[in-house]
Amino acid sequence: MEAIEAILTRRSTRKYSDKMPDRDLIEKVIEAGRYAPSGSNSQNTHFIVFNEKHILTAMADLVKEEFSKMEADQDTYVSLKHSISASKQGDYVFHYNAPVFIVVANKKGYGNAMADSACALENMMIAANALDLGSCWINQLHWLEDNKAIRSFLRPYGLDDNETITGGLILGYADTGLPNRTPLERKGNPITWVE
Repeated sequence: MEAIEAILTRRSTRKYSDKMPDRDLIEKVIEAGRYAPSGSNSQNTHFIVFNEKHILTAMADLVKEEFSKMEADQDTYVSLKHSISASKQGDYVFHYNAPVFIVVANKKGYGNAMADSACALENMMIAANALDLGSCWINQLHWLEDNKAIRSFLRPYGLDDNETITGGLILGYADTGLPNRTPLERKGNPITWVE
């Protein structure tokens, strides 16, 4: 698949089969993230890869528990409000049962932490599409970044105290086999030409 096609056909996958991708495919996706641009070529983005079902289940249970303690108001971001509401209903699995979850972190106080991590996440999603894998950007751990229980859970797996959780990526085979690549109409992202 050519680069432009991989970009234009990438879609978020939210239903996965139980089949674990071969390690070499996962490594190719991560390598694409490692080669993303970073401010002053700092290369501070940290990738923590989870592919053990019992750990992912424990993480999902903890995320559901911590979101259920939160309250949403009129100023709460819509997706965050949905996560809080779904966790209170008890049927919430934030990682859509994907077999691989990559937590992305970066240095606390580093001005380009989110930008560098966003570039890495986008590279990984495009690579996943090119490799016929489904993926989806996951923000719930970022929203819980200051939560002591979440940080305590992630610390033994490599999250450093001087790192901020900037996002996450789920990865695996779509339940339909190949990822959905149906084009979506562009209704936003306006363009202004200055000539």
